Amino acid sequence: MAATGFSLEGKVAIVTGGSRGIGRAIALGLAEAGADIAIGARKPESLAEAVAEIEALGRRAVAIPTNVREPEGLKTLVAETKRQLGRVDILVNNAGTNPFFGGIHELEERTWDIVMNTNVRAAWQLSVYAREAMLEHDEGGSIINVGSNTGIRPTAGLGVYAISKAALVMLTKVCAKEWGRDGIRVNCIEPGVIRTEFSRALWDNEEIAAQTLAASALGRIGEADECAGVVVYLASPASSFVTGETIVLDGGETL
Repeated sequence: MAATGFSLEGKVAIVTGGSRGIGRAIALGLAEAGADIAIGARKPESLAEAVAEIEALGRRAVAIPTNVREPEGLKTLVAETKRQLGRVDILVNNAGTNPFFGGIHELEERTWDIVMNTNVRAAWQLSVYAREAMLEHDEGGSIINVGSNTGIRPTAGLGVYAISKAALVMLTKVCAKEWGRDGIRVNCIEPGVIRTEFSRALWDNEEIAAQTLAASALGRIGEADECAGVVVYLASPASSFVTGETIVLDGGETL
C-alpha cells in the first residue's frame, strides 16, 4: 500500500490522557500523520505544552480540561471538539489509572470503583458519545482503546488494573461487533512496560525491571513513541479491514 494509506489529512482525533506519556506520543504521532487533535486531560500545564508541540507540526490542536470519571466532562470533550475542530473521526481512549499495588484481597471497594470508572466506564461512555459525533458526518471512524498486557497475563500486585484492562478488550470486541455496520472500527493496543512516569514504579525498580527484561524477547523496556505507530495504523485507511482486534506491544514479553 502507498504511504497515503496512512494519511490522516482532514481528520480530527480526540486523545484522552494526551498531555503526557503514551497519550502524548500518540497525539503527536496522529498529528504527524495529518490529524488535528483535541487533547483531554486534567493538568493545564502539561496540556498547554502538548498543544504547543502539535501546533509546531502545523496541525490544529485544542486543550480541553477533562476528568474522565465525570460523565458531563466527557460530553463536553466531544462537544468542544466538534465546536472548535468541526468533527470527530478518531477517538483514543488512553486515560487510565492504577492507584493500588498489592493483593486483590487487600483492595478497598472505593479503589475498585476508581479503577473501573476510569479504565472501563469512561472508555465505554466516551466511545458512545464519539460514535454519535461520527455518525453525524456519515464517514465512519476509528476508536482505539489503550489497554495493557496485564489484561491477558495478570501480574502480581496489579490485580484490579489487570481486571480492568481485560474488560477493555471485551469492550473493544463488543463495540466493534455492534458498530461495524456504521463504518466505525474499534481496536485495542496492549502495551507492556513503557518508560513513562505512569509506569516508573515498574521500570525504575531493579528487581521488577530485571524480571521484565528477562521475559522480553527484545530484551529492553519500550518507549512511548513506539506505541504511536500502531495507533496511526489503526486510525488510518491502512487498517480499513481491521476491527475488534487487540495488538500487544510488549517486546515479546507475553509470547
